[in-house]
Amino acid sequence: MADGEFANRGWLTTHQASGTSTAAALAFFDSLPAMPIAAMTGRWRGSGLPSGHTMDGLLEAFGWWGKAFSGPDRVDPLLFSGKGGEVVAVNARFMPFGLIARLRLESPMTPLLRAVLPAALRVLRTSQPTARLRMMEHRGVASATMIYDFLPINDVFRRVDQDTVLGLMDMRGMAQPFFFVLRRE
Repeated sequence: MADGEFANRGWLTTHQASGTSTAAALAFFDSLPAMPIAAMTGRWRGSGLPSGHTMDGLLEAFGWWGKAFSGPDRVDPLLFSGKGGEVVAVNARFMPFGLIARLRLESPMTPLLRAVLPAALRVLRTSQPTARLRMMEHRGVASATMIYDFLPINDVFRRVDQDTVLGLMDMRGMAQPFFFVLRRE
């Protein structure tokens, strides 16, 4: 691992544990190199990078597992942990990201949500891709970007190291970006 990659991984490890500001996360994101589409192939385990966003910790609370990239036109943007630890692809079309981003939930996993989540995962499960990858320019750098098929969301990726990327979720109408980390499985 190169010195720069070692420093990048250190910054990420520290700030995933302690959190950071949107400005600091953007500065870190901007310092990272572009991610080529071909390097995204595979299954990636996801986790958040707390930056004061209303969605911090929310996906993990719902059992978000990560993302899978089989090719530029075959992307499973939302993988969740199902019954017995099974990883299932969920149709992103029916996820209420706009509503989630506007709500400020102290504890998203209420007893009611905990009870209905397994059934919801069965209903929302899909075997079809619901996103694609393209090179797009964001913040002055062309990098691999995941485009949701049915939602006004682009996830832009920058390379931390060979097996780690920093993602920036850019959603129409969302005041600040949401940050997350993907680690190659």
